[in-house]
Parts: sequence; structure tokens; C-alpha cells
Amino acid sequence: MTDFISLPFYDLLHENAHVPAVREKLPPLLTGVRRSILEIGAGSGLITTTLADRTPAEIFALEPSAGMRGILLSRLTGRPELLKRVTVLPYDAVSLDLAEPVEAVVMINVMYAMKPEYRRRLWPVLAGALEPGGLLVFTWRDGDPSAPHPLKEIDSRQVGRHTYASFSEVIESGEGWIRYRTVYRVIADGKVIDEEDIVGNAYRPSWNVLEPELTAAGFTRTDAPDAPDGLLAWRLA
Repeated sequence: MTDFISLPFYDLLHENAHVPAVREKLPPLLTGVRRSILEIGAGSGLITTTLADRTPAEIFALEPSAGMRGILLSRLTGRPELLKRVTVLPYDAVSLDLAEPVEAVVMINVMYAMKPEYRRRLWPVLAGALEPGGLLVFTWRDGDPSAPHPLKEIDSRQVGRHTYASFSEVIESGEGWIRYRTVYRVIADGKVIDEEDIVGNAYRPSWNVLEPELTAAGFTRTDAPDAPDGLLAWRLA
């Protein structure tokens, strides 16, 4: 799986990006879910705590990155009332092995990281992890991939006397994918004092690709409210 994440920047920048909209739009989709939720790609726990706050369910937060799990566990340590309700799973999603099926699977801002062959393997795994009629919710955006463009600033946050800024460049693009470069800089008095440069592929499957994959795995599209990040909801037959 592709990953453009710089750990020191993750919470700083994502709190300004997709997280506020997801925190608003996701909980209504989970109305009635009371027993268990599997979160794929839990990251640092920005959405994990929302799931815990807005539902009574036990949560299985799957995150393969050791660095992200460290942040997630630190976040949970600050919320001791959640320590018995949230289990952190330290492996890859296609290696999923739960003792019993869950009521819902949530996957936020993860699709871009999945190579097509990995994504096709994942849907049957998630179907096997859900109870009959279980809910699958994930973010997805339609439209063509971004055209190539030079490096430009995406976002920045001030922390004390330092500015944490992210920049992106699309190196090349094709059908359902882009070659992407992200640069993270810590700036003090106009001088870059730390920099991380990450290059990899990001994926955006079209609806004509995505819908047959999910249908073949046993999912049926259900209604979802409009959201800036394109929340989609599916039910397991």
C-alpha cells in the first residue's frame, strides 16, 4: 500500500482537511450500530475516538503502521474510559482475523493507498468480517485523477515559532492513478530546518471499476448523505 504520511504532520494537517466533515457525516450512517465496528486504516485515531464517542460499539482499530499505532495508543491513553472498548490491530487488512463478525466496517481516506490488485483482494476479506446485512462505509471521490502539476503548497499550520507546511506535485497520471510527490517542511524565520520528501502512486478507481468489485464481493449500495469526501455506504447481502 502507498503511504504519503509524515507522522509529525498528520494530526496538524488532517484536522484541517477531511476530518471535520467526516466527523459530522459519518455518525448518522452508523445509527443502530451498537455491538462492534472495524475501522480499516485507523491512523492516529482521529476518527477512532469519534466512533467511540458517537456509538456504544466495541471498536477494532486496524493500523499496520507502527508509528501511527503509537500515536493512536497515546491518544487512547489520554482517554482511559476507552481503553477497554478499543482494540488496536497491528497487521495488514488482508490478514484480518476476528473472532466474530462485526456490525460495521469503516474505511476513511484509505482508498487512495490501495493498489488495484490489493483492493480487489480486500473486498471479500471485509465481506467475511461482516455479519449478514452488515454495513460498509468508506470515502471515495469520482472524477478523473489530477493532471500533472508542479510543486505547490497545500496547507500549513503554525506551532510556536515554526511553520509546518505541506507541498504536493503530480508527476504523471493515468487512468485511475497518479504518481504523486509530497514534501513536508518545518520552517523557522523563512528557513527550512527540516524536510521530508515522499514519492509514490495514489489510486482513484472510477465508479465503473468500483461498483462491480463490490457487487462481486456480495455488497449492495445503500443511501448515504452527501459529503465533501464522498461517503459511500454498502450493505452485505
